[in-house]
Amino acid sequence: MATQPRIRIKLKSFDHRVIDEAANKIIRTALAAGAQVVGPVPLPTKKKSIVVTTSPHTDKDAREHFKILTHKRLIDIVSPTNKTIDSLQHLDLPAGVGIEIKMYTHCHPRESGDPYR
Repeated sequence: MATQPRIRIKLKSFDHRVIDEAANKIIRTALAAGAQVVGPVPLPTKKKSIVVTTSPHTDKDAREHFKILTHKRLIDIVSPTNKTIDSLQHLDLPAGVGIEIKMYTHCHPRESGDPYR
């Protein structure tokens, strides 16, 4: 069972506005190049909590709480053309966005129906 090639893009950022702007830019570029786009799919936000004592020597009960939120988005570009890949390579994304791009050219084992492949 052959499937079409697919590009999977994962975005990570501490600011949700910046990651949404980057996702919209990627989607507009892919659609203008003639590809089909699935997403952006919001993935669960990773929450990291840090507790720090306010005073180094006294008042152990006085503490400050900080949270670091990592927002994530997933975009799939189905049946990309050479023009799509070229336009994505020359795309200028805002600062503060981590991007991970993977290209799949074969069928995923779960899609083929064969669990042992």
